[in-house]
Amino acid sequence: MAMLDSLRAAYDGKLLVDADDVAPYLTDWRKIWTGAAIAVTLPETVDQVCTLVRWCGQNGVRLVPQGGNTGMSGGATPPAEGLNLVVALTRLNRIRAIDPVNNTMTVDAGVILASVQEAARDAGRYFPLSLAAEGSCTIGGNLATNAGGTAVLRYGNARELCLGLEVVTPTGEVWSGLKGLRKDNSGYDLRDLYIASEGTLGIITGAVLKLYPQPAARLASLVAVADCGAAMGLLEVLRARYADRLTAFELLSRECLELVLRHGHDARDPFGESYPWYILIEFTDFTSEEAARAAIEEALGQAFEDGIVLDAVIAESLAQTQVLWALREGISEAQSAEGPTIKHDIALPISAIAAFMPAAVEAVRVSHPDIRPVLFGHLGDGSLHFNYSPGPGEDKASFMARQAEVNRIVHDLVMAAGGTISAEHGLGVLRRDEADAYRPTAERQLMRSIKQALDPQGIMNPGKLLAL
Repeated sequence: MAMLDSLRAAYDGKLLVDADDVAPYLTDWRKIWTGAAIAVTLPETVDQVCTLVRWCGQNGVRLVPQGGNTGMSGGATPPAEGLNLVVALTRLNRIRAIDPVNNTMTVDAGVILASVQEAARDAGRYFPLSLAAEGSCTIGGNLATNAGGTAVLRYGNARELCLGLEVVTPTGEVWSGLKGLRKDNSGYDLRDLYIASEGTLGIITGAVLKLYPQPAARLASLVAVADCGAAMGLLEVLRARYADRLTAFELLSRECLELVLRHGHDARDPFGESYPWYILIEFTDFTSEEAARAAIEEALGQAFEDGIVLDAVIAESLAQTQVLWALREGISEAQSAEGPTIKHDIALPISAIAAFMPAAVEAVRVSHPDIRPVLFGHLGDGSLHFNYSPGPGEDKASFMARQAEVNRIVHDLVMAAGGTISAEHGLGVLRRDEADAYRPTAERQLMRSIKQALDPQGIMNPGKLLAL
């Protein structure tokens, strides 16, 4: 009680202490991790964030920054032990400025991603970061985890879409790096240090984002192929002809499509027969949808002649493009509806994927022949969701008991192929220890040195990203 009185005396913003009010902030989106906190704070200004950080440093309390709480790795969930304070940034939600000439937008960290997209659209511009949780995730969380999404192939991930940051440091000071510059060689790149740091080095409170001209046209096609080798062949055909207009190249297996058909709302199979693999491609920036359709037809016609493509459907309108995207974006929700999931958020060199996929599937099948691979992802940029669901009739406990062994099999093969075990979801607590075990000694020491130098009290998002 005395500690809460001290917090109330120092901080004049919104404060939640009742168990029912606090509970939603203590459990992650996947409902795997649940922690504890003395309170949840919802600051509305950067000054209030500074006050909270200083108070925590003075009172031995650890901070857990939280945006939309949509993460997949437990990075925004407080630990179950110790004195923790959740700092939820959703009320820090202003669009500060839009500069259409410089093609930039300055925003608070708590602005919902969909609101950033809408504000850009209203200004006649385009912000290309897009992911399934865009209606509830925040831009600060996107940057803290270096989110990827569906347009990385053309526009890059969150890091490439950010020009500057504002950060509250572990001492409660503000580093204001909100520069809308595309060239700045004036020292260490602090922006890159904080992006993907998962709140362990400071709290992102603002950002300058890159904007682009609105695409003149957007059109998708769902293409059936026999295997990942054919998918890679199709990617080469499209890159050779339209590399500057290819926005997305998404892979999904037949199992993924069947999950969405079972659990999706009004989802329909676009084809009259089943195929083992599908690629969702999207073109943008042609002068019209007709021009985009002609380009897709030309490229796919060549792929048909080369024996790469088995079948294809091309959207006739933006509405049909959105219907095709719903099949891809509904996979995670459909898999969750099916039951527990063993997830792998991996990335590999694109050149290694065709050999990796069947080898990894077979390696898991040898030990666990009955569990079902659910494979999909952003094939165009080498990022894959290499997931598994239970076999027929298998209960949750026995399935999840396999998780450690399945993780080891998949991740060993990923690392042997020169990949990473965390492509776009962040390490959080889910992959923290595994990532540390795979790191070279020099890398591990450098990362710990940075953490110790910037956060010597260890109050920033404890237990995340680094195994200390």
